[in-house]
Amino acid sequence: MANGRKSLALALGSVAVASLGLASCGDSDTPVAKPPTAGPSTGPSNGRSNGAGGSEARQQRAGASLAGKTVVLDPGHNGGPLKGGQVFVGNGYKACDTSGTATDAGYSEHAFTWDTAKRLQKVLQRRGAKVVLTRPNDKGSGPCIDERAAIGNRHKADAVISIHADGAAPGGRGFHVIKPKPVKGLNEGIIAPSSKLGDAVLAAYKTGTGMPYSTYLGDNGVTVRDDLGGLNLSKVPKIFIETGNMRNKTDAAKLSDPAFRQRMAVAMADGLTRYLTGK
Repeated sequence: MANGRKSLALALGSVAVASLGLASCGDSDTPVAKPPTAGPSTGPSNGRSNGAGGSEARQQRAGASLAGKTVVLDPGHNGGPLKGGQVFVGNGYKACDTSGTATDAGYSEHAFTWDTAKRLQKVLQRRGAKVVLTRPNDKGSGPCIDERAAIGNRHKADAVISIHADGAAPGGRGFHVIKPKPVKGLNEGIIAPSSKLGDAVLAAYKTGTGMPYSTYLGDNGVTVRDDLGGLNLSKVPKIFIETGNMRNKTDAAKLSDPAFRQRMAVAMADGLTRYLTGK
């Protein structure tokens, strides 16, 4: 009987080890966490949220929910020299492209938006969406702001989000979503759906990141503008998001943290998913 109990214990131990190994595998929206110390029973099999990315069951549902949807991501600015010149934005002219801002430590907005957009792209693709980026890398110049709008239109995107970070006064912090204001003869058809898109991303981003609404601009995290070519010239639902203030010490620390950028990407993906599926 002693030998029998020993063999049984060894067998059970092997099963427990194997179970722990399986729990550590899989593709998640969030960075890999340390394995649980209390054994396999502490895993996310109860279907509850497990960190910013949600449970494995939630990820499986999300993986099928965006099939057939096209999302265009516009990482603001670019890493190469500016093209210069002015382009028509529907109700006037603006610079083709601008350099963006940076943190006091030198982390540039263009590098931030590129990294965050690539993270968001991966999350959305895992959920089944077709994802198009308005620029191919963080080294080239352009495209101009009118062309960025045209990319979303050409792909007949179900949703477009332009990702930015603000360069406001250091005392202000937080994020805000920019919705389009009607420009006669141009974007009237996208005002209502863009507003719904903005509301979904606003709520999900606040919940997923814990970032406050902007303290220096907007009304409860929302601004409405008609001076942005990307919104004026869009024929498909589109918003901008100023994800935080790079000139603010607290916001800059978060935006400079790769793990937090992953949280931001998942939060934006949750908002896009809510808008595109109605769930």
